[in-house]
Amino acid sequence: MTQSTNQLLHQTSLSQVPQGLSGDLSVNETPLIMHPLSAGFPSPAADYAADGLDLNSYLIQNKPATFMFTVRGESMIVAGIHHGDKVVVDRALKPKHKDIVVAVVNGEYTIKRLYKYKGLVELRPENPDYPNITFSEGHELQIWGVVIGVVRRYSSHSSRV
Repeated sequence: MTQSTNQLLHQTSLSQVPQGLSGDLSVNETPLIMHPLSAGFPSPAADYAADGLDLNSYLIQNKPATFMFTVRGESMIVAGIHHGDKVVVDRALKPKHKDIVVAVVNGEYTIKRLYKYKGLVELRPENPDYPNITFSEGHELQIWGVVIGVVRRYSSHSSRV
């Protein structure tokens, strides 16, 4: 791989060793509003509070094989994954064409979309400012796990009403 590929990996890698989730996760339910939320024009608000939503059970199917990473960089912004987001990764899933994966390249964790086509394997960013990482014979690609979710905190500095 080229020098620029190594720089790319460093700039868009995951910032830490995976955080295991296999411990005893507490059940923290958040009220789930069953009324659809309009992303276009506002709809009349109604009192539709229903069941609670446990984010652990919503995101995690296989606790022993599921981990979280903190994303560093902007190579996946078109996929909705931004710098500082937490991604939920399942190691038990078999990676498929077009999955978003965590891979280990040259000893560095990175997050990209996996492409497999006619013997060619690529890790593609979801940002046109970054190049694809192409693997040819002699280069080893280790897929660490498949991304199954993303968690983003918009603001921790806003005042409570």
